[in-house]
Amino acid sequence: MRDRRDTLKNPEQELRIFRVRAFLAVLTILILSGLLSGRLVYLQVVQHEVYSTRSEKNRVRVEPLPPTRGLIYDRNGVLLAENRPTYNLTLIRERVDNLDTTLDRLEELLNLSPEEAEGFRIRARQPQRPFQPALLMSDLDETQIAGLAINRHRLPGIEVEAQLLRYYPDSQIMAHAIGYVGRINAEEVKTLDPGRYAGTHFIGKTGVERFYEDVLHGQAGLRQVETNARGRVLRELGRTHPVPGQNLTLTIDRELQNLAYELLDGRRGSIVALVPGTGEILAMVSAPGFDSNQFVTGIDFASYRELQENIDLPLFNRAIRGQYPPGSTIKPFLALAGLVEGVITPDRTINDPGFYQLPNDSRRYRNWLRWGHGRVDMERSIAVSNNTYYYSLAHEMGIDRLHDQMSAFGFGQRVGHDIFGESGALMPSRDWKRARFNQPWYPGETLSVGIGQGYWQVTPLQLATATAVLANRGQWVRPRLASQIGDNPVPVELPDTPRDIVVQSDAWWDRVFSGMEKVLTGHEGTARRTGVGLQYRMAGKSGTAQVFSLGQDQRYNAEELAERLRDHALFMAFAPLEDPQIAVAVIVENAGGGSTHAAHLARAMSDAWLLEEEAPDADEIREAMENDNSTVAGN
Repeated sequence: MRDRRDTLKNPEQELRIFRVRAFLAVLTILILSGLLSGRLVYLQVVQHEVYSTRSEKNRVRVEPLPPTRGLIYDRNGVLLAENRPTYNLTLIRERVDNLDTTLDRLEELLNLSPEEAEGFRIRARQPQRPFQPALLMSDLDETQIAGLAINRHRLPGIEVEAQLLRYYPDSQIMAHAIGYVGRINAEEVKTLDPGRYAGTHFIGKTGVERFYEDVLHGQAGLRQVETNARGRVLRELGRTHPVPGQNLTLTIDRELQNLAYELLDGRRGSIVALVPGTGEILAMVSAPGFDSNQFVTGIDFASYRELQENIDLPLFNRAIRGQYPPGSTIKPFLALAGLVEGVITPDRTINDPGFYQLPNDSRRYRNWLRWGHGRVDMERSIAVSNNTYYYSLAHEMGIDRLHDQMSAFGFGQRVGHDIFGESGALMPSRDWKRARFNQPWYPGETLSVGIGQGYWQVTPLQLATATAVLANRGQWVRPRLASQIGDNPVPVELPDTPRDIVVQSDAWWDRVFSGMEKVLTGHEGTARRTGVGLQYRMAGKSGTAQVFSLGQDQRYNAEELAERLRDHALFMAFAPLEDPQIAVAVIVENAGGGSTHAAHLARAMSDAWLLEEEAPDADEIREAMENDNSTVAGN
C-alpha cells in the first residue's frame, strides 16, 4: 500500500515546477528590460536630435514682427495717413484644439451680433500659411481686452497683440486720392512674399496705398521667445528687427484739396488741379467721398451695402475713372490741330447762320446759339464757343487726323505716372468703331466729335493733363502724386513720357491762348462773369456735355428734365497765362452750363493757389453761380 503522504505532496515535482516558472519569469524580465533599454537607447541616442528639436519647439517659439508702415504727408508736411496704436485679436489655428468651440467662446465673450459672428468665422477659416496668425478682430476696446485676458486659459491659440493701425485724418476728402489699406484676403496670401509679410494683416487696396505698397510696407522681422506650458511668454531669446516702410511725400496740397471738396458742395463731380511745368497734382477730388477708415478695420456688411447701393456712387473715383463727353472744352485743342494740319489759319473766317450742313445732306447740325454768331474767326470761335466753326473744321480734318492730333494731348490713354486704377477713357476712331460695332464710320459722327460729343469720352485727369500740355506749349510732363519717396525725390522727367507737341509757329499758341483769355475777359466770352476782378491773366474754356442726344428740332430745357438727365458742366483753365502755375479741370454732373456752374470753381481754385488768399466759401460760390446769367444752356 502506497504511503498516503506521497499522494498529497510531491516535493520533487514542486521543485521542478518552481524552477520552470522562475526561469520563465527571469526570461520575461530580461526580455522586457532589453526592450525597454533598447527603446531608451533608440529615443535617447538614435532619435536624440528629433526629440531635442521638438522639445525646444515646445519651449522656444518664433514670432513674426510686422514692420511699421510708412507715413504719407502732403507737400507741406501735413500728415495724411498715420499709424495709431491698437489691439488686435489673432488666431493660430495649429494651436487650437477645437476651432468651433473656441469660436463659440469668443463670440460669447465679445458679444458679437449674428452678422459680426458670421464674418468672424469666415476670417477664422480663411486660408493662411502654417503657424501664421489670422486676424479676427481689430481695434479692441478695454472691456474686450480684459474679458479675453481673464479667459485666456480657455482660449489656446488666441492672442491679443498690440499693433499700429492705419488712420486717415481726412478720410472723406482724401479717400479716392490716397486710397486705403484693408485685411489681406485669401487670394493675396497666395501671391505675397511669406517672409516679408509675416505677421502682417493689412495691405494697400486702392490709390496711393496700393501703387506704393512695396515702398510703404517695409520688411518683417522675427523674435525668439521662451514660453511656459500654457504658451505664455517668459522671456525673449533673440530678435531680428523689422525694417520700417519708407515715408511718402505727395504733391497734393491739403488745403487746396479741402477747398475743391468744399466747392463741389455735395454735388457729384470732380476737380483736378496740377502744376503744368512739373506734373505735380495739387488736388484730385471725387465727390461724394466716403470714410476710408471703415475699410481699414473691416467694414460691416450693412455699411458696405449702403455704399454700394448709394445712387451717387461714393465709391466710384470720378477723377480717374469717370468718363464724360468733353463738350466744348476741347475746342482750343481742335483749333491748334487745325493749324497743325493746315486746314485753317488763325484769321480764316466762316459765316455762321446758326447751323452746319454736310454736302448733300438736309440735316442741320445746330450751333448752341440758334440764330448764329455771324462772321467767326478762330479766336472768336473759342471765346463764344461757336459750334458751327468746329463742325466745319472737324469735317475738313476727318476722323483719322482728328484722332491722331487729339491722342497727342493724351486723350484716349492713361496719362498718370503713379495713378492706380486710371481709365484710358475713349478717343474714337474708325478702327475702334469697326472693332466695337462692326460698322463703318459716318461723317455725321465726325461732326459730333468736333464739338466734344458722340463717342468721345474723357476723364477729369485727362482733361487737366491736356490743359497742362496746352499751357506748356506742347511740352509733356506726366501727372504724378508722389514728390518724394523717403529722402529721394521723384524725377520730373519720366522715361515713359509722351513726345512733346511741336508746331510750325509759336504764334499759334498765342492766338489760341488769346481766344481762351477772351472766354473770361472778352465782352462776348461765355464765362465773362467769372473773369470779373481777375488779378492775373487766365485762359479757360467752358463746356457742356449732353447726357442724352436731342432730336434735330428739339430744344434743351433743363426744367423739364429729371435732374440726372441734365447736362454736365465742365470748365478747364490755366493761369497765369504768361507763366502757367496751375491747370484746372472741373466737371459737375448734371449741373447745366459749364460757364455758369463750373467756371467759378476753377476761378476759386486758381485764386487760392496763386493769390494765397482765403477762398470764398461754398455759399458765396453758389450765389455767384445763381446770379450768372451770361450764357444759355449748351456752353
